[in-house]
Amino acid sequence: MTANSYMVADINVLSEFLSDNQLPDLSTTLPVDCIVICASAVLHSAEVLFKTLQQKPSLTKALVLCGGIGHSTELLYNAVRSHPVFSRIAHEIQGLPEAKVLERILDEFFDRSLITKEGCQILLEPRSTNCGQNASFSREVLDEAGFRAPVTCIIIQDPTMMLRTRASFEKAYEGIQSPVSVISCPVFVPQVQLSRNGVIEYSDSSPPSELWSQNRFLGLIMGEIPRLRDDKDGYGPRGRGFIAHVDVPSDVETAWSRLQVVTGSSR
Repeated sequence: MTANSYMVADINVLSEFLSDNQLPDLSTTLPVDCIVICASAVLHSAEVLFKTLQQKPSLTKALVLCGGIGHSTELLYNAVRSHPVFSRIAHEIQGLPEAKVLERILDEFFDRSLITKEGCQILLEPRSTNCGQNASFSREVLDEAGFRAPVTCIIIQDPTMMLRTRASFEKAYEGIQSPVSVISCPVFVPQVQLSRNGVIEYSDSSPPSELWSQNRFLGLIMGEIPRLRDDKDGYGPRGRGFIAHVDVPSDVETAWSRLQVVTGSSR
């Protein structure tokens, strides 16, 4: 994708906002009641989480592996198939819910016993097919396991969907007597830069593993802003009611508008 420095800056503004990075380093955080990881084709997040829990099993009392079979599940299968290590189980995961794919990765390439040795329960939520269900169905799973009023809950999700996912979990837990502190952990924040040839590429701060194509990445972040708006077309309380209210800052709206003109996006 050919672009200029202004376009790069606007993309990075959107990416940083949507990544909602409230927890830059998972390994140094204090213990929490639960962690929910929503499966995505960005496998780096699951790798970091499982490695961290092996080294720090006291980090959480419950780990929820979340995801059913939806429109993006094939992308997860493809990511496993192309992964330099996980590809070994690619033939075993076809047709599985996303939560089960995460569980197969955990069991095959990590040490589950290290994670559970201090009492962490590993729970599966294999039915959700969208962000709102990720939250509401995960709450059901946690409730059934005895975690009815978690004080702190870390959510791990594809960075392009992190802010919306946190808002979905806040919506799922609104109105309860003891508020739940929902903490976003995208694991990394995608940033781009201009190559010497004037083409947009991921910066050196991005993980070395396979990420989205640049066109898909741009499409994802452009599509998120309209969903976050609290208007009749958005997902907020005054729209579809899928998420808690989110304030979209003026600089983010401005960056989105400029990119819309440049890219010809209709959203």
